[in-house]
Amino acid sequence: MKNSPSSKTKAQIWVVENNNFVTRSDQLATEEPLEIRLTFPKKIIAVTMRTPGADFDLAAGFLYSEGVIKNREDIAKMSYCVDPEIDGEQQKNIINVTLNSKLNLNLKSLERHFFTTSACGVCGKASIESLQIKGYSSILLGLEVSAEIIYSLPEKLRTAQGVFKSTGGLHAAGLFNAQGELLKLREDVGRHNALDKLIGSEFLAGQLPLNNLIVMVSGRSSFEILQKCITVGVPIVCAVSAPSSLAVEIAKEFNITLVGFLRGKKFNIYSGVERIINN
Repeated sequence: MKNSPSSKTKAQIWVVENNNFVTRSDQLATEEPLEIRLTFPKKIIAVTMRTPGADFDLAAGFLYSEGVIKNREDIAKMSYCVDPEIDGEQQKNIINVTLNSKLNLNLKSLERHFFTTSACGVCGKASIESLQIKGYSSILLGLEVSAEIIYSLPEKLRTAQGVFKSTGGLHAAGLFNAQGELLKLREDVGRHNALDKLIGSEFLAGQLPLNNLIVMVSGRSSFEILQKCITVGVPIVCAVSAPSSLAVEIAKEFNITLVGFLRGKKFNIYSGVERIINN
């Protein structure tokens, strides 16, 4: 039986403080896809990125909050997918849900979550391969930025967050050049939405790709953040908080410089250290 994915993933990082580069090991919050399937009718309900743990609670909570089920009795059984082609091995990133046969299903509200796949297993590797199949390739070296420039980004982002100042509850995504100048900023309650707004604005202005620029997001960097940046060729992605394990995997695979815990005169580099110049 395959071991359950851990909620933590080990990583080797560079700690940059006062222009000193030091390597050390670190722990990342694991990010893996969880696919939720109904056994009858046979249908994929959703794929969501999550930190492994309490997967059945997540599946049940999702089905309840989306109005598919109303009572505990509506779920007859939940189990991890068993792949007959791999000696009956459990796939801990797929949950099969069997609902009560008497339940009158209305799945119309779930259409936005449908995700088509022929594979039994869903994992970080599959997520990376899906990006490669779409034609995205590694981002070339060329842009180099000093550590001093990276230090300066969070304050510039905070200063420009007009809506955040009045509400205190919004994420931001900012676009910077190699000199650390803030070119554009967008805000939203979700950091993914803020980044979509930023990319959409550059798209409508005919400014893509963004292959000589830096993106910084408030909060943490996740699979979705890196995926969006890959589509527009961003070489350096910075975040105030920690990246997930899958974000680091994708950054390494596509040669993105990924910076996290960017606060004051300190930050961590999880991938692409060669783009950061030691002053």
